[in-house]
Amino acid sequence: MVDMKQSATALGRRADTDPWVDRGVRFGMVVYGVVHLVVAWLALQLAFGEKSGSASSTGALHQLAQSSFGAVLIWLVAIGMFLLVLWRLLEAAVGHRDEEGTKKVRKQLTSLGKAIIYGSVALTALKIAMGSGSSSKKSGTDDTTATVMSWPAGQWIVGLIGLAIIAYGLNLGRRAWTEKFREHLTAEGKSGDTGRAYIWFGKVGYMAKGIAFAIVGGLFVYAAVTHDAKKSGGLDVALHKVLQQPFGPYLLGLIAVGIGCYGLFCFARARHLSR
Repeated sequence: MVDMKQSATALGRRADTDPWVDRGVRFGMVVYGVVHLVVAWLALQLAFGEKSGSASSTGALHQLAQSSFGAVLIWLVAIGMFLLVLWRLLEAAVGHRDEEGTKKVRKQLTSLGKAIIYGSVALTALKIAMGSGSSSKKSGTDDTTATVMSWPAGQWIVGLIGLAIIAYGLNLGRRAWTEKFREHLTAEGKSGDTGRAYIWFGKVGYMAKGIAFAIVGGLFVYAAVTHDAKKSGGLDVALHKVLQQPFGPYLLGLIAVGIGCYGLFCFARARHLSR
């Protein structure tokens, strides 16, 4: 048992100092930033009345696939996101060595959750790159929710998933308010006028993503309460809900700008990475 713990610690130290891990994470962050910028553009188009596209990571990937060198771009996105998945899984398994007890477990679970988020984007990109990704606007979120609801205690499971998504959104908002995200940047990335711009990108970006995730989670909770899978949905459905509110186009425009800011912050992380 002691030997296994020592081996895990040694593996974690090697991962922290390995230059190839560092390069992989930086590349993945650039890719993730590009995806967010395209999502922001699609959300802005939705705010201005264009409803033909899907303002989600899936819609962003289809948009990239239709551009010049689209096949190459999609493969690069798939590779970059899989690199982020590997990083987060490694972090969940042997990372957070300076933490103890429940705090360490919480951070490991957070890393695992981020690996799942990155993995969903990576798998979608891979499907599109291999020609099996649907170009339809409709996502399979409600179908998946309906399947889960058919399980024993499925309604409760969907509700708990919704609450977990809301909690994640609130945590993103907390990180924006407290500027906890600053830990992702080196000292150089937080200094001077450029550093202040990065911090503002982070504040606006994390807050916008937090709001979007909270709405998505609310849709899942509402689907569980009403036992109607069609009430659930991903980011695109959530942004359409925002659009239906008073001053919806303006609110959606602000969220779109925020998502774009998060993409720019990903670029800042790639340049001034602090793991």
